[in-house]
Amino acid sequence: MAMVSTREQSGTWTFFEDEWHAGNVGIMGPRTHGAWLGSTVFDGARSFEGVAPDLELHCARINQSARNFLLDPVVPVERWLALAREGIVRFPSDAALYIRPMYWADAGMAGGGVRFDPASTRWCLCVYEAPMPEPKGIAVTLSPFRRPTAETAPVDAKAGCRYPNNTRALIEAHGRGFGNCLLRDMLGHVAEFANSNVFMARDGVVYTPAPNGTFLAGVTRGRIIALLRGAGVSVVEASLTFADFRTADEIFSSGNFSKVMPVTRLDERALQPGPFYTQARALYWQFAHAA
Repeated sequence: MAMVSTREQSGTWTFFEDEWHAGNVGIMGPRTHGAWLGSTVFDGARSFEGVAPDLELHCARINQSARNFLLDPVVPVERWLALAREGIVRFPSDAALYIRPMYWADAGMAGGGVRFDPASTRWCLCVYEAPMPEPKGIAVTLSPFRRPTAETAPVDAKAGCRYPNNTRALIEAHGRGFGNCLLRDMLGHVAEFANSNVFMARDGVVYTPAPNGTFLAGVTRGRIIALLRGAGVSVVEASLTFADFRTADEIFSSGNFSKVMPVTRLDERALQPGPFYTQARALYWQFAHAA
């Protein structure tokens, strides 16, 4: 068995099979359906600066993802919340943490095969140290890879099997010197970044891709829309092309891991962190600490 480093042990706690384990505990075997054939769903919440904004929404979404994926959501939302809070207090009060509930299928039907047995659903909660990225800005480009449709992937679940294509997109973009990339849907509309949702502003209006069944409209995305609209900003959900982004006054991302981040370059065009990005980030931090 591989040794687990002291840092990994101290930086991670996983609740599995009714107890907390330090470190990156083994939870799947070679015949586990989730490991072999990708029948996993997860969610991600954040604790930082002593707050855990929208933790309830993330705990509810993991169960909705399980239902949409046809797994059995065996953990009540209230228990996810209680366990998440148990995990948070295992760390220093100022630690920046990632909180990840997971479900997966353990077995295929009739002892194996592609079709999983929902009754074999298992679960864990992993909480680990993950510093909040500094909002220094990122350079982005357009990816040649595209988001799938509901006919080709479980796009209505935060499923692990959806992410390899995003990984390919990030690797390809990094190879060209970019930190992230925009992905389009199969009709050519911009859907999201490879690991977060996207916003742009032009002529005093903020725009974000309208949910069309090809990407998850994230919890943080919804919070940013509500906060900006509550502050009197016009936020429009629309079908957007890459040409729209090329002429934007500013672009920024929203996502649970980094919250709100500015784009400072789109291909060769330099951009500045704009007033709507600045307002969105400030409003989110105010909301997080007031919740």
